[in-house]
Amino acid sequence: MTEMAILFDSSRCTGCRGCQVACKCWNDLPSEPTAENPYDSVNWDGKFTHPADLNSCTRLIMTFEDFEDEKSQKRVGWAFGRRACQHCTNAGCVNMCPAGALYKDEETGMVTYDQDKCIGCQNCSAACPYDVPRYEDRGGKTVINKCSGCVDRIAQGMMPACVTTCQPGALQFGTREEMIALANERLQLLRDRGYEDACIYGENEMEGLHVIQVLKHGTKPHGAVENPQIPPAAFLSGIMKPVTAVGAGATVLGLAAMFGLAAGYKRDTLVYNDGNGDTISLETGEVTKQGNGPDERTVMEAITENLPIGKKGGDDHE
Repeated sequence: MTEMAILFDSSRCTGCRGCQVACKCWNDLPSEPTAENPYDSVNWDGKFTHPADLNSCTRLIMTFEDFEDEKSQKRVGWAFGRRACQHCTNAGCVNMCPAGALYKDEETGMVTYDQDKCIGCQNCSAACPYDVPRYEDRGGKTVINKCSGCVDRIAQGMMPACVTTCQPGALQFGTREEMIALANERLQLLRDRGYEDACIYGENEMEGLHVIQVLKHGTKPHGAVENPQIPPAAFLSGIMKPVTAVGAGATVLGLAAMFGLAAGYKRDTLVYNDGNGDTISLETGEVTKQGNGPDERTVMEAITENLPIGKKGGDDHE
């Protein structure tokens, strides 16, 4: 696998939001209804970031922050930030997904997903230090929607949609090694120009991100998360969140799913009720078998005996 990455150089960004538009166009995402004039004196919150946050039909937003800038004649500076999936190497969302809907693309290292496998548990949201995953209703089913890394375009030899539209060259795409090298060149240039707070973000965070950023004014003005970590309560939160299609027994299902994921066991079906041995499909959330048949085990039996869930002792479970 050749790890790929997007480079965002904030010192070149003009805040045009062309990348936001390109993302929507390529992914066929609708525009959100807004006030006739979102910047009118009555409704304006003083911020130019629009929309204010990610949502089910906006996977990427550019953030606008003004601050006191001693280097500016007007004493006011602008820090543009990029808010979208960071495509972590240590991706908590992937680790927490009980259905295998979130996964790393083998060719690029980007974190992408399969909506058909999503069961709407929202464990990924609890595990993401960047608060990225959003959800949409698709035919009565809640499924994840976030930046996919444009792995479909990359597989065809194209660049991510956002990168192709960036006129000032604030966004670039290539191997992660190349993007880090370019980032270091830009950092040195900014430091030479007196921007002492300039830094590179993404080289080491979360064991390495696949979105590398050159932040002209440092992490805080650009809205970067400092010292990101998978929330300690993420596992408990994921266990306690009810699985949308299941209802009763969801807590035990979450526990068993997390165990199976951690141990590398099969996740296509899972016995979730120790009382009657019902088996549930993690793809559809439906009970696939009533009762405890001779070829199945309960959750507690599987955990206690360290065997794959749904298999009898002695069965082939490679």
